Amino acid sequence: MNRVNRVDSAQAIPFDWGSIQWLCSDKLMPDASMTFGYVEIKAGVKNPLHQHPNCDEVLYLIAGQLDHSLDGAVYQLRPGDAIHIPRGAKHDAVNRGNETARMVVAYSEGDRQTVMLEQGGE
Repeated sequence: MNRVNRVDSAQAIPFDWGSIQWLCSDKLMPDASMTFGYVEIKAGVKNPLHQHPNCDEVLYLIAGQLDHSLDGAVYQLRPGDAIHIPRGAKHDAVNRGNETARMVVAYSEGDRQTVMLEQGGE
């Protein structure tokens, strides 16, 4: 079983708003009990409002800036910031900056589930 994945060789899943590259999940590593990935959100756009009914999420911003909504509150994230999104919380992120926002995301389940509350996501 492969235990190492590289972001530069992981398949990017494209969306209108950016992309996701999964590096760890139970689909990639059957015994994984968490999901981990690399996400980009293009300048001037947002990802759709959604929630994860079966897991918590932690997002760590590497580059760019985001206004991240979490159950109606908005948090301004800059590089080096991490945000915890509790299981079931409605959230999305808007990139109001001029550069692509780059981040890593971790989920507390190997089989991360997503409920889309707007069009444009998975």
